[in-house]
Amino acid sequence: MLLNAIVVLLASMGTLIGLRAGIRFALVHELDQILEEDLDEIELDLAAAGDPGSATLFSQLDRKARGHIQHRWFVLILAVDPNGSNLRADAIQRSDSKQRALSNNDNRIWQSVNVPAEIRIPEVFANEPITLGGYRVLDRVGRSSDSSSVGIRVGASMSLIERDLTLIDRIIGIAFGLGLVIAPLGGYWLAGRVTRLLSAIINTADRLRPEKLNERLSLRGTGDELDHLSHTLNMLLDRIANFLEKRKDFLANAAHELRTPLAALRSTAEVALRSPRTSLEYQELIGTIVEECQSLEVLVNQLLLLAETESETETILLSGESIDLGELIKKSYEMFIGVAESRSIDLHLQVVQVVKVKGNRHHLRQVVNNLIDNALKFTPEGGSVSLTIDKATGDSKAIFTVKDTGVGIAEEEKPRLFDRFYRGERSRRRDSLTRGTGLGLSICRAIVDGHGGSITVTSQVGQGSSFQVCLPLYDERIGA
Repeated sequence: MLLNAIVVLLASMGTLIGLRAGIRFALVHELDQILEEDLDEIELDLAAAGDPGSATLFSQLDRKARGHIQHRWFVLILAVDPNGSNLRADAIQRSDSKQRALSNNDNRIWQSVNVPAEIRIPEVFANEPITLGGYRVLDRVGRSSDSSSVGIRVGASMSLIERDLTLIDRIIGIAFGLGLVIAPLGGYWLAGRVTRLLSAIINTADRLRPEKLNERLSLRGTGDELDHLSHTLNMLLDRIANFLEKRKDFLANAAHELRTPLAALRSTAEVALRSPRTSLEYQELIGTIVEECQSLEVLVNQLLLLAETESETETILLSGESIDLGELIKKSYEMFIGVAESRSIDLHLQVVQVVKVKGNRHHLRQVVNNLIDNALKFTPEGGSVSLTIDKATGDSKAIFTVKDTGVGIAEEEKPRLFDRFYRGERSRRRDSLTRGTGLGLSICRAIVDGHGGSITVTSQVGQGSSFQVCLPLYDERIGA
């Protein structure tokens, strides 16, 4: 708080000093403009008078000097050569008997009242405003009507400017003194407001627990940084709460899915131990146990894969390799062609363009396998499944499409289609051949998201479904 007050005071002092310098410059510039106008007027009068020693002109200038006594305005008229250098006054014809008696030791033709003694005669005229002994003076070489060169010097005291600046200095001193009092008090008050708000944020954050994340920071509606911080923290808490809720649901669903095969294993083992059985009966029971173990193994592997893809979402693209997507899909096609033939389903592959993507080969193979497997499961005999690889028009995306003529997906099921463990109405009507864990599409979406792509579905009940996977192309120029 003290440091803030010092910074405010120093900034205010710098501003006031800069303001004083600006005002002084403006006042001096205004005085220079007035002297410039006076020189113009005197030069015109000299040219009209015809005689550099005109008594009438000198009388007018004397009256003006006396009228500006408060500003100590004065005029000097000097004999100069055309280059602006001084000449001796005795080289000038003087026609006015009333002209002031001037020494022949300098080149003064005439001078008004108020000429200060400290104003020295220049050797050469500067032709620009200068400050001499507290006076602002301006010189010019002019010509009278007889074409003789005369030097004109006008000047005025800067005492009025200094008086104004002294008043400004007093005002600055008073303002600085008030700042010495107000800045610490204001800083203390502002710091108190900020610390109270920060304390409220800290206290709210301290009360939060993983099992209780319903409390949120209050917003004051001021739109300042603290309000923005509170809003950001509330959004973070919403995301954390949503994540924990999904994690809780995931664990509950996983436990439920694991309970079913474990219960089947236990009941089968209990039946085998309940009474003596023949070798054939034991073989059947052990075969049932093996089948349930296989189902359990599939579920566990899918859970591990889902966890793996979620943890690697940020690093898949950074550490991925260049993959020929057509070659990868062709291997999956060759693996499933036998299954398709056994179910009388026409499975065909069409590679429109050769495309390369960057990613994890194992994960992408899992996506392709899951989509082909789902298409074959839900396509009846005599149906068809087509696999297409292409590039998006005018885009750097690879497009992989799996289209089937199967049972289709109801419109109300589409929003939850990629949720974990969701199987939908049609899934609950599956037989043992098509029964799944409800994790396949969740895994596909997690992998595709991790590769910076997207997966979408279009479907109509009774007409089939089309899953489309878009992935960024591999850029061979930059290796990404």
